[in-house]
Amino acid sequence: MFDDLRQRTVATVLFDEHHGEAWSVRPEAAAGMRPSHPAAASYTAAAAELRARDFDVATSVGRPLDEVALSAADVLVIAHPSDPRWERTVGGDPPVFSPAEIAAIHAFVAAGGGLIVLGDEEEEKYGDNLNALLQPFGLGLEDTIVFDDGEEGVPSWVVGEPVPEASEAGLLHRVEKVGLYRAGTLSADDTTAVVVRTGATADPPGAALVAAVPYRQGRVVAVADSDLFGDDYLPRHDNRQLWLNLVYWAAAAAFGSDASAVVSQAAQDPAWLRLKEATDALRLLQEPQGEVDLGKHDAGEVRALVVAMAEAVADLAPRFPHEEDYLAQVVTDLRDWVEGGCGRPDFRRSLDLFRPDLHRRDGVENLVVFPLYTPNGSPDTRFEALITRTPWPEFVARIERELYDNAKFVPVRLVDNTAGYDSECAVLFPETVSVAERPSNHFGAIFCDRESTRFRRATLRAAEVLAMDLPPDALALASSPDLALETYILWDMIHDRWHSHGDLPFDPFMIRQRLPYWMYSLEELRVDLATYGSAGDLARDGFPFARYVQYAIFFDRLLRFPITGGRTRNYDGLGGQLLFGFLHHHGVVRWTDNRLLVRWERVEDAVTELRTLIEELYRRGIETSRVTYWIAAHDLISRYVTPNVNSQWRADRRVYSDEAEPRAWIDRVLDDEFPLNMFYESLRKKLAT
Repeated sequence: MFDDLRQRTVATVLFDEHHGEAWSVRPEAAAGMRPSHPAAASYTAAAAELRARDFDVATSVGRPLDEVALSAADVLVIAHPSDPRWERTVGGDPPVFSPAEIAAIHAFVAAGGGLIVLGDEEEEKYGDNLNALLQPFGLGLEDTIVFDDGEEGVPSWVVGEPVPEASEAGLLHRVEKVGLYRAGTLSADDTTAVVVRTGATADPPGAALVAAVPYRQGRVVAVADSDLFGDDYLPRHDNRQLWLNLVYWAAAAAFGSDASAVVSQAAQDPAWLRLKEATDALRLLQEPQGEVDLGKHDAGEVRALVVAMAEAVADLAPRFPHEEDYLAQVVTDLRDWVEGGCGRPDFRRSLDLFRPDLHRRDGVENLVVFPLYTPNGSPDTRFEALITRTPWPEFVARIERELYDNAKFVPVRLVDNTAGYDSECAVLFPETVSVAERPSNHFGAIFCDRESTRFRRATLRAAEVLAMDLPPDALALASSPDLALETYILWDMIHDRWHSHGDLPFDPFMIRQRLPYWMYSLEELRVDLATYGSAGDLARDGFPFARYVQYAIFFDRLLRFPITGGRTRNYDGLGGQLLFGFLHHHGVVRWTDNRLLVRWERVEDAVTELRTLIEELYRRGIETSRVTYWIAAHDLISRYVTPNVNSQWRADRRVYSDEAEPRAWIDRVLDDEFPLNMFYESLRKKLAT
């Protein structure tokens, strides 16, 4: 359904086809080499797997691999150069790299490039000098041929086994068996560099087949068989997964850059600096409800600050033509507020005209000026001024339009801000704006840059202290500001949509309801688990990028949410505790030998199982009273997260009373009804240092 949908690419993989390679990513070249069976000379499928993800694919034909040729590449692939006496090759070029080319490739890797070299059996006969290229990296292709009389039944069909103790064990993410054909073997100065080896039934047994080594800022992979990633063999066993793991790992440096960073002209405008200065000065004079006590502060000083704000807004307005009516009303509301005596602000008229939801275009900027409070920042109302930028990639626009319509959702990046947003606040909602009556509800703005930055920081640090082997593409996500930002846009958009779907025994957004805080936990977790499933469906429907949403939900829920913020009714934290408890109980995650191990092949099924439990609770809840429903929810969570020893909601301490008075039941909820377990207490201390 979405196989024609494309994301932003991050890295370029360059296939060399100038040194008599026996493989090509160009279908016409493969057909020229093997007219009767082009797949025997084709890496077209391997290239297609990359193009469907985060990579551009290019070829180097008819020119040496010098600094210029490598300048646009992030990963270089050299696939089995050969003398034409032994293989049908691309062109008639000799399979030898000049000293200048070898020097250029070494410099490329040292500066952060990735290199993948694929040899073959009896390597010396092909007349190449790949070992001269590989030797400085501590790797080599041996002049051998492997026979395997094991499970495949054909001696030339070799089964490669993962090496769990490999230094780069993350390369084995979801790889249990590799299928090779007429393989050779490798030498490696560091034996922990070996990732895949021959099995006990092979001759020779336990020999290196795939090895990977970091080199200065770059990374190098050597493979002793080139058939395993060709069109015929890529679908065999776990070859496709290994191919993706190797390329993501080799391209690591490319994922650390922030290509989407843009300088805002509006933020450089002197009028913006004046607006920030005046707004921050006025903030210091305001009382908790946003008013200014003119008995404490000089009315002339307040008026001068408001006039400065209004003039700056008017000067900035031409930079935001789509906000013309809104910004004009802001000026009016500011002046009305100061003329009215600086009481509690009422910016209802401005809020009615503030419509970022109508201008969801990639890169559009908005000027935001309101008296508001900042969730997770301060409950006090203060004037704030922001410049935001809306990221709206085409793939998000299409998915929203065709599958998850969410007209109010607005992802934003924070370009610059006044002091109140120097906080953990990640939202701008209508209900945060100071108004005299119920606010209009046209939009919900999520600062996806803040959420994704926190995710990246927490995931990388937690993976370090927990000694996790992050899957190579998960590491790419956690390393890339661009990928993480767009992942959070998709996550938040689908998440918001799921709040309105399913068997809902209460208002899906829980507005104006007083509930035990674990009910909020279950709702947020239910929606995230549903989003996890939707992302999996999108990935299977031809949009692999969506798997990043699954990674983000998994790592943020497990590693950040439970230990973020205080322990007072932390409903997001409790949702993460429940997910961890469920996965740990079922053996999907395990903390052992001071490492957090994840059985990735079981994660999606386990998430679906927990989602089913919560949705069944919801369905039954429609038939019950509120208190009975709350008790059932507490019992469900208590199966996987141990409640506080003083909890009056525990099944063994529960005192039943008149459920016509639900407020009395809520008053029995402890601030930390479900304390952190020992794993999270340890993790919190380690991350704090």
